[in-house]
Amino acid sequence: MVAASRASPAARPSPALQRARRAWALLQADSARSVALAGQALARAREQGDAPARAWAQLVLGYNRLYLSTPAEALATLAPLREDFERLGDRAGAILLEAGIARAWWRQGRLQEAHRHLQQLRDEGLRVLRHEQRGVLLNAIAGSHSALGDSEQAFAHMVSALHEARPSRAPGFDVVLHCNLSNELMQLGDAEAALAQVDEGLARCRRLANPRLLATLLINRVIALTELGRAREALPDLQAVRAIPADEQGRGRNASCFEVLAVAALRAGEVALGRELVAAAAMSHHEPIADESHEMAQARALLAAAEGEVEGALAVMQPLRERLLDDGTDDGLSMRVRCSGLHLLSELCEHAGRPDEALAALRAWQRCQARRSSMASRARAQAALLQTELMRLHRRLEEQEARRRDTESARAALQAINEQLSRKVHEVEQLQVALREQATRDPLTGLFNRRHLADVLPPMLALARREALPMAVAIIDLDHFKAVNDRHGHAAGDHLLVAFGALLQDASRAS
Repeated sequence: MVAASRASPAARPSPALQRARRAWALLQADSARSVALAGQALARAREQGDAPARAWAQLVLGYNRLYLSTPAEALATLAPLREDFERLGDRAGAILLEAGIARAWWRQGRLQEAHRHLQQLRDEGLRVLRHEQRGVLLNAIAGSHSALGDSEQAFAHMVSALHEARPSRAPGFDVVLHCNLSNELMQLGDAEAALAQVDEGLARCRRLANPRLLATLLINRVIALTELGRAREALPDLQAVRAIPADEQGRGRNASCFEVLAVAALRAGEVALGRELVAAAAMSHHEPIADESHEMAQARALLAAAEGEVEGALAVMQPLRERLLDDGTDDGLSMRVRCSGLHLLSELCEHAGRPDEALAALRAWQRCQARRSSMASRARAQAALLQTELMRLHRRLEEQEARRRDTESARAALQAINEQLSRKVHEVEQLQVALREQATRDPLTGLFNRRHLADVLPPMLALARREALPMAVAIIDLDHFKAVNDRHGHAAGDHLLVAFGALLQDASRAS
């Protein structure tokens, strides 16, 4: 079935429907304005008996509740719209509705159900939806993969959604994707690349009126800095998040993330602030999401340890111990949270004088990190494959439309399609180059990283053995580097590392 609005493109939408569509376009750019416009469109649609405008206005309100309220409240708005879009024959609206319903399901912990539902929508959605609407579906599919711990597919779908984003049509949606990509890069163990995505999102977010999106970006920055051992640098961002109200006029009630902020504060040595945030997290609304419960336990354990109660901290972590140490369990716990939990468990066992248990946790942490690295490589390959699939789909759709035109207009359309595809191919090539650089080089010094070493060292070693040639590996340690950071600050330390990296590159052969 074809959407009514697509079946009769000459029909001009009513003023109420135009307002509802404008409210949709402002979902991410100005949440308060989006809600206001949707409310106005809904009131006018009810007065005039305008069924399409009423359905789209309620769809926008449902999505806003999905972002700013609880999943149950969002479902209460979205689920009744199924019959409305079915009667209208509007498949685009119906697919977006089902994507929103699935998002609410996985926020309630119904992960497999949501994932299956979105997979059923995928093929039709890619045919029917265009631009930011297609991006909404791809982003929802990515979210379901992410919630199930499949960061490879999540990353691929997010990259593809970013290519579908058109800021001129729906400003702010590209910022959402930069935010989500940063989260997925952290799952894949690349906190530096995640910071770059956060910074890009923040630069664009400053032009929007969306405190929820700003808060989410800042929270991702806090997580990335904490992952990198730079929790003290995250304190200004942490305070900026706290200044945004945790309600529907601020950053929403859906996920408060106080437990994430508490972990950062305690890692930064701010015990009083950490205690306050742990208390706030305990009072906040929570859905049955594995990551949230694990991070809450980690925050409580860190607080107990900071207060000198190491055994108490271990008691907090004890219910999670078996899950953390089991490589095969699949309960929706993300790789990032599992790694941080194992690291904390190892630290606590060491402080408690339990070296065997500390070593077991550390080894599990190493296996988890190795898995993240492997997933990162596969994720970039999946992104390229999905981009190829979408380009083929673009070509088929545009060719079908071209056949409905006369010869002259068809030639012009095909030329435009080729130019668009060339830009897409160029964008994909640029992305692949950038991803290869991110995968193999340290973003600060430009030197090859451990992932590159893991790729090139085995064949080099095999060649040396076969040819009976000597081979050496040098490990270089900068003496007193911590003193440089302590005395002159991390910026000076970074400058030193950059200079030393340049020295190594200048003094080494290209091979």
